[in-house]
Amino acid sequence: MKRSSQNAAADAVFTTMPVPRAYFSLALPVVLGMVVSLVYNLTDTWFIAQTGSTELVAGVSLCAPLFTLMVAFGDVFGLGGSTAISRLLGQKRDEEAEHMSAFCLYAAVVFGAATGAVLLLFQNQILVLLGAEADTLPYARDYYLILAGGSPFIILNIVPNNLLRTEGLAKEAMFCTIAGSLVNIVLDPILIFSAGMGAGGAALATLISNAAGDALFFIVICKKARHITILPGRARITGHAFWEILSIGIPASLTNIMQSLAVLLTNRLLLPYGTDQVAAYGIAMKVNLICTLIMVGAAFGAQPLLGYSYGAGAEKRLSALIRFDILTELVISAVFVTVSFGAAPAVVRLFMKDPAIVSAGTAILRAATISQPAVGVVLVCTTLFQAEGRALPAFVLSLARQGFVLWICLAVFSRAAGLPGILYSQALSDGLTLLVSLAFLRGSGRRRTKIPEAQ
Repeated sequence: MKRSSQNAAADAVFTTMPVPRAYFSLALPVVLGMVVSLVYNLTDTWFIAQTGSTELVAGVSLCAPLFTLMVAFGDVFGLGGSTAISRLLGQKRDEEAEHMSAFCLYAAVVFGAATGAVLLLFQNQILVLLGAEADTLPYARDYYLILAGGSPFIILNIVPNNLLRTEGLAKEAMFCTIAGSLVNIVLDPILIFSAGMGAGGAALATLISNAAGDALFFIVICKKARHITILPGRARITGHAFWEILSIGIPASLTNIMQSLAVLLTNRLLLPYGTDQVAAYGIAMKVNLICTLIMVGAAFGAQPLLGYSYGAGAEKRLSALIRFDILTELVISAVFVTVSFGAAPAVVRLFMKDPAIVSAGTAILRAATISQPAVGVVLVCTTLFQAEGRALPAFVLSLARQGFVLWICLAVFSRAAGLPGILYSQALSDGLTLLVSLAFLRGSGRRRTKIPEAQ
């Protein structure tokens, strides 16, 4: 009887619960999980900064794209699978959803192992590509080798976190995320300082915490999930279903891949201005994650609702969800922009008190946050197109904001305006991508009016 009532409550979230309540019931646990992950990220950076070595901080910052790349690979099966599963559940095709969930989990493990092998095989070439030089190379290598070896655990971690939310198990997913992050926070000072591992200790703490999170996710799936399964025998899907995963998963992953390349390119452009700028950029980007992760959490937390409503043909509920989603993103971003502009110097000083780094970090943080309202709307549009299975607009937006639009802005304005041109290129790219997003959103609205309303 208890399990039956839990199932009914989960179904109500997707069908009859008022939009604001349904939105926050799924989005808030994701946001809280993101906040704890953020605390871990900031704590990680803080512990590394306490070594007092600018070269060590810069070396670890240079490897930031590596972790982002792994998250991107996890998104192929996590976001690609979860959006397809949400539509299947909305269409009451439960058995197909179960097969797809098992496939996504085991595909992530295999792909993670292959990724680790490639990263280790070409470590020297990749470290040079990341921008590691004589003074930062030893620290970057220490961090890189352990993170690369743990690729299967890190990439897998993204998948069940997304899949559980398709059943309304957002709180359970949040618990697993928080538990993994707490493990990291506890291990950081032990491995970095007590064990004397430095940058390698930070990477090992990240690896162990992801492995612990994976184990917890699997326990939750076994005990609470109705349609998500870890049974290997269920991991079989059709070619069409595989294409559904890839058509949305690859564009979704490109967002993080583009972010990795954007950080890599920006780091390389900042190198001529000194190691201080690279270290300050690494700190400022971690601080900027406060807003970004909260906004991402809200947008992706609501994505199962969007996918289910679209799959069920509930056009009025879908439209209401989109409006509420955009409003929430704008409020979050406006608050953060206001606070960050006033508190930027004090926040950067928490990590390193070197006046040069505080000054550089303040400028970088303000430049990074000014366009967050535009980012919020772009996030809503991107998650909507993914939920609807619209691969083309999702693909374009994934390539635009931190891809070809940003690259053009960096190429033009780094030469025209020097350092300020580099720092404000992302804001310009965000504004241009917003215009593209709104054009797609208008077309999406016309398309949805043709969907028969569910009775």
